[in-house]
Formats: sequence, C-alpha cells, structure tokens
Amino acid sequence: MELTSKQRAFLKGQASLQDTILHVGKEGVSPELVKAADEALEARELIKVGLLKNCTDDVKNVAEMLSGRTRSVVVHTIGKKIVLYRPKKDKPVLLLPL
Repeated sequence: MELTSKQRAFLKGQASLQDTILHVGKEGVSPELVKAADEALEARELIKVGLLKNCTDDVKNVAEMLSGRTRSVVVHTIGKKIVLYRPKKDKPVLLLPL
C-alpha cells in the first residue's frame, strides 16, 4: 500500500495526538514486539513506536522490519519515533483523504 502526501499528512496529524504505546529496547525487534505491534494495529490502525536509549538498532531499520513483519506502512520516522499504519480489512476506522 502506497500513501499519497495528503494521506501521509493526515496520518501524521492523527499520530501527533497519540501517545507512544510500544517501546523497542536492547532486544530489538523480537517476536513478542512484533506480536504486540500486530495486535495494536488490529485494534487502532495507527500506532506510535519509540526506541529506547539502550536500543542499538537504527530507527529506519527497525521501522522497515516492523512494517514488513506486521504488513503495515511506515507513515514516518522522526527522531526515535516510528508511526505505523495498517487499515482494518473489514471496516477501517480512519477514513483517509483521496
């Protein structure tokens, strides 16, 4: 799924209102973290992930790994924060602009 610049801007605005719900530590992208991200995306569609100071992985690498393993889209990365989006299959909660 490719996002247009309007859709990306809309999702960034929505994400700015949310708190970080997942944190990546020294373990990196573990199966438990992927499972938690998958469940959070199923419930919310849009999640914010933060990298802790003890995480040695690059934020872009973590974003790509998480998006690949959860079949989601990286909306953006800024600093040590990642925003992921995956619409619900049956009834999307967030209606993206065209």
